[in-house]
Amino acid sequence: MLRKLFKRHTSSTVNIDEHNVPRHVAIIMDGNGRWATERNKPRSYGHQAGVETVRRITSECTRLGVKYLTLYTFSTENWNRPSDEIAALMGLVLTSLEDEIFMKNNVRFQVIGDIKRLPVAVAEKLKETIEHTANNNAMTMVVALSYSARWELTEATKQIAIEVQKGEQKVEDIDENIINKHLCTNFMPDPDLLIRTGGEYRISNYLLWQLAYSELYFCDTYWPDFNEADLHTAIADYQKRQRRFGKTEKQIETEQRNK
Repeated sequence: MLRKLFKRHTSSTVNIDEHNVPRHVAIIMDGNGRWATERNKPRSYGHQAGVETVRRITSECTRLGVKYLTLYTFSTENWNRPSDEIAALMGLVLTSLEDEIFMKNNVRFQVIGDIKRLPVAVAEKLKETIEHTANNNAMTMVVALSYSARWELTEATKQIAIEVQKGEQKVEDIDENIINKHLCTNFMPDPDLLIRTGGEYRISNYLLWQLAYSELYFCDTYWPDFNEADLHTAIADYQKRQRRFGKTEKQIETEQRNK
């Protein structure tokens, strides 16, 4: 098996199989506020530092060959946070959607979530960035903004119910594929790997349907401190796992031998 060595920022190295890089990486970027608090700074300072991490990790994911990177940026529950923090976060969205991060890395931008709840200026900037990067094809960065999985599933259910009511959809024909088509993630594959930083061990209403068979990786590192070496460690851990999708270990091993 061909392997490529990616050097960490420390003295160690991590072996990554360049032919088994996850196609879709989803990240819960947790720990910005605590990172700032430990430095006696306002929480907004941590969110700003987190933007720098987004730039680094986006570039590295593109280099490694990841095709989709989905970032949990702002949940529907986050609307309950203090108004000054929300304002700071919305301001960061406006200032961080720079051409350089997308055009330099040939990255297409997409967004999922309840966009109609966002300030008009933010929604317009999102639309502008989506259109401007539409032809980029190295990787797609998806920002989950004003998003929650329960919101998404509720909206999909409503849409299907309306179609049934209009006679456009038969109840007996509703299956996983129909539900998938009504989710806001219908343009991309399910995540292969979920990474959560910050030391918490939960998925916080994030991509509940899509994470059914994803590999989960948790680390204590706060998001502003998460670097390329940490990403390599997460991917190396992912590559050690056997993804069975309901099959037995023996079945998977037989399939691999017969390839």
